[in-house]
Parts: sequence; structure tokens; C-alpha cells
Amino acid sequence: MRRDRPLPEGVRRRVVALVSDAFGGLTVADLPAQLRQYARFTPTRRAKFAGNAMAAAVETDGAFRSRVAEKLREAQPELAAALDSAAPPAAADPLDVAAAAYVLRPAGWVKLVAAAGEEAQRADAERVGDETRREVERLRGELAQAREQQRAGGDQVRADLDASRKEAESLQRKLRSALSDVKRGEAALRKVTAEIDGFRAEAAAQVAAAESETRRLKSRLAEVESALETSRRATREGRSIEDMRLRLLLDTVLDAAAGLRRELALPPLSTRPADTVEAVEPGRMTPKDIAARALSETDPALLDQLLALPQAHLVVDGYNVTKTGYPTMPLEKQRLRLLGGLSMLAAQTGAEMTCVFDGAELAAPVLLAPPRGVRVLFSKAGVTADELIRQLVRAEPPGRPVVVVSTDREVADGVAKAGARPVTSALLLKRLSRVS
Repeated sequence: MRRDRPLPEGVRRRVVALVSDAFGGLTVADLPAQLRQYARFTPTRRAKFAGNAMAAAVETDGAFRSRVAEKLREAQPELAAALDSAAPPAAADPLDVAAAAYVLRPAGWVKLVAAAGEEAQRADAERVGDETRREVERLRGELAQAREQQRAGGDQVRADLDASRKEAESLQRKLRSALSDVKRGEAALRKVTAEIDGFRAEAAAQVAAAESETRRLKSRLAEVESALETSRRATREGRSIEDMRLRLLLDTVLDAAAGLRRELALPPLSTRPADTVEAVEPGRMTPKDIAARALSETDPALLDQLLALPQAHLVVDGYNVTKTGYPTMPLEKQRLRLLGGLSMLAAQTGAEMTCVFDGAELAAPVLLAPPRGVRVLFSKAGVTADELIRQLVRAEPPGRPVVVVSTDREVADGVAKAGARPVTSALLLKRLSRVS
């Protein structure tokens, strides 16, 4: 037998209380899966947080309802026996009887539950009616008392109202006077503020002009000091920059000639006119084979050949190389790693090496001891590393082998026009990996 109406709310609360009390005598395995998380709760907290889940489990899970019924029979055997015999106690609370009947499911339990719901509704209706009547009587008494107080206090209220009106008029006159004073004060304040802003603007313009003139004078002073130091150095050395460039070019030509002589190792003249005719002799390489020996632009041996030239000068775009090879490292560690590799390469090849870094990347002056065989330069404020590299290339005499390492296309094209040989950063990184 099933109910055709929802379980009355009063009966439902009593059912949840019975299930919550029975929890203590059941093991976790005896509980439905949805109720096991509430096994350690107290009966009060269990009824508060798991009420809906327990009501649903008793309704749908017959095995669980049977376990709860057994615990109810153990706790209230007299009530259970009375329900089994279809003779519920007349003095018992109808809600308790209905809740026990819902769990035990004796014959006619649906009628017991329905009767309990109707009894609870009648009791609630009677209680609400009594409360409503008492509330109406109380409100009528308060209304009568309020009317009496209203009649008694009407004259006083009117007197107070007249006094308040007079006081409000006086306050309004004072307020108008105060507003007039405030407006005059605001006008005076605006005038003073405008004068102060004018003085500040004039002072700021004078300060800016003074700072601009100071910077110009400092720049001019630095140029004069640089020119004076250059003049002193040239005087101490006893020769001019042009003499130095000419001597360097001459050394380059002489070393190249000597190297060519050693490289060719020409025997005494023994050629004949027929020997000058191009042909392929048996067992010799063909021109195609010789062409195949040319090095690619990514072969580290190409850099070795370039640095083997007499008086070779390697100019490296520092951050272009480090940010290509190891961009995730901090700038300081990037510089140290690159300069360490260049120092070892300089020791192996004997070539002059200059590494250029962009000074705009510096937050403060760099305390760096250049490694042996490597010149380290940072660009000045307002000058990029690319422009400094082009200045270094233009400073070399025509004919000296200068190799510039940079992946920047603009830098490579610029130094190529000035007579230098550009190579990619990846080529230098491959060569340094062999050094390490």
C-alpha cells in the first residue's frame, strides 16, 4: 500500500528524528551510500544536515527502513506492539504514532499517517486561530490607547510644531548668511590658487631651462674632456690614429703574404704551357668535387677559417647571441657565459675579439672584469649596440679581415657594405659548444 499524498511535515520531522536516533546502533556497512558521510555526526547535527537524505532513504530503501524499524522496536517495544495489533495508544501523540507506523509499516499505516496529518493541521489551525484572536484584541487595545494619546498630545504637538517652524526660519536665515560667506571665501581661494599655479608653472619652466642648460654644459664638458684625453694619449704614444691604422693594415698585408707563402709552399718553377690547360687527369678530383668541399654558412669550420686569416678581428653583438642561445638566463649570467666562451676561443685562435653590449639594458653600472683576450664594450646613452658595431667596423682600415657576429639583418647588411664579413649568431654558438 502506498500513500497518494505527501508525508505531512510534522510526521516527516518525527520520522527524521527516529532515523537519526537509530543511526547510533547501525554500522557504516548497514547505511545507504548517501548517508555514510553522516555516520559520525551527533543526532542533532544529523537531523539538521541530513534530514532530506534520511527521509528519502527510508522512503526508497526497504532494507534500511527494516534496520531502522528493528532499532525502533528495541527502543519502544510497547508502541510497536500496539501498532502491530492495530490498537495504537489513545494517549500517545498522533505525530509519534504516525511516524512509528511509517517506519514499521503495520496494516493500515497509510490511514494512521493521513489521520495524524489531518490532526496536526486541525491543531495548527486552532492554534493559529487562538493566536490571531489574541493578536486582534491586543491591537485593538493599542489602537484605543494610541487614539487617547493622540487626543491628549495634539495641542502639545501643535505648539512644538510652531516653535520648530520659527526655529527653522531662523536657521534658514543663518544658513543663507553662511552660504554667502562660503561663496566669497571660495572666490578668494580660487584667486589665490590661480596665482599659486602661475608661480609654480613659472618656477617649473625656470627649473627645466636650468636643467637643460646644465645637461648641455655637462655634455659639452664631457666632449672636451674626451677630446683632451684623446689628444694626451696621442701625444704620449707619439703617433696619430691614422698612423696606427696604416701600421695595422701593413701588418695585415705582410702576415697575409707570409701566410700565403707558407700555405702555397710553391716549388721551383717547373710548369709548361700544356700544364695550364684545364683537364681532369686520372685519379684527380673534378671541379665538381672541389666545389663540393665549400663550407656552408652554418658550418663552424667556416668561422675557424675566417679567424685563421691574418690579423682577423671578431666583433660580437653580445645580447643578439645570448638571447639566441640562452634567452631564459638573467642578463648577468648571459654575459658571463658568452665572455667565458669567447675567452677560450681567443686563446685557441689568437684573433682579436670585441664583444659589444647594449647599454640601454643596464639598470646600473656593470662591475665586470673583461676576460683575457676579449675587449668588452657597452654603448653610451642614446647610442645602440648596432651603431657601436658599425663604428668599430668603420674604424678598421680597409683590407683588414673583420668578422661581425649578429643575426640582425640590418646590422649584417650595414657591416657588409663597410667591408666586414657577417656571420649568424647560431654559427658562433655552434663553435663555442665545441670549445666548452
